Amino acid sequence: MTEPADKDAAGNHDAVAIPDDAPLPRTIVEHFAHVDTWVFDLDNTLYPIDSDLWPKIDARITLFLSQMFGLDGMSSMALQKYYYRKYGTTLQGLMLEHRISSDEYLDFVHDIDRTSLVPNHTLAEAIAALPGRRLIFTNGSRDHAIKTAKQLGIDHMFEDVFDIVAGDLTPKPDPNVYARFFDKHGVDPARSAMFEDIVRNLEVPHQRGMRTTLVVPKPGQFDHREPWEVAQEAPAHVDYVTDDLAGFLRGIVGEV
Repeated sequence: MTEPADKDAAGNHDAVAIPDDAPLPRTIVEHFAHVDTWVFDLDNTLYPIDSDLWPKIDARITLFLSQMFGLDGMSSMALQKYYYRKYGTTLQGLMLEHRISSDEYLDFVHDIDRTSLVPNHTLAEAIAALPGRRLIFTNGSRDHAIKTAKQLGIDHMFEDVFDIVAGDLTPKPDPNVYARFFDKHGVDPARSAMFEDIVRNLEVPHQRGMRTTLVVPKPGQFDHREPWEVAQEAPAHVDYVTDDLAGFLRGIVGEV
């Protein structure tokens, strides 16, 4: 179910497997006892990494570039990945290098069919039981986050969505976007926890005092993300690692 990343004296991690349905060790539960604000990434975090949603968005981004530049699919995809890796989002690259309209881009790439997502009642119950505030913090659009959360049956459980527009079109992991997020929502990082599937997006939250959890695929689960996005190990800025977000949250709530 869960691999909490325990740190040794040198700051390295030793992942300890927890059997399905087993309670989390009390030491882990206690590490979340102070948390009153729960922050979740959206894509590949609140829905399974093997979902077809991200490939659909990916394909729409490629199509957008193809139509914009008159490129073939392969060339458009290569340009897309170049911008994504260099700037954090393809949108950031297009704005900086070509000054495109962010609204047009976001509307186009998130115009996808979400019906393949199955409502996750277990996750809904776990999120609903969290004490305090719950927020979504995404590099996508607000509309995409709300529609996706609604399809999952969890949209009504979040106080608000902080999206790429709220972040002044600056994506995670830029430190400035976290500062904007904290200020806009009055979040005290020292009393907050963040759940993310991209390991580099947890570095600033950890530096600011947030409890950090990396959400990873289950063994054998297909991963649509880019190879460079996939963590090979848990660095020092990741407090815990889980392949079962709902189970991990249930374990926390069962004791706090």
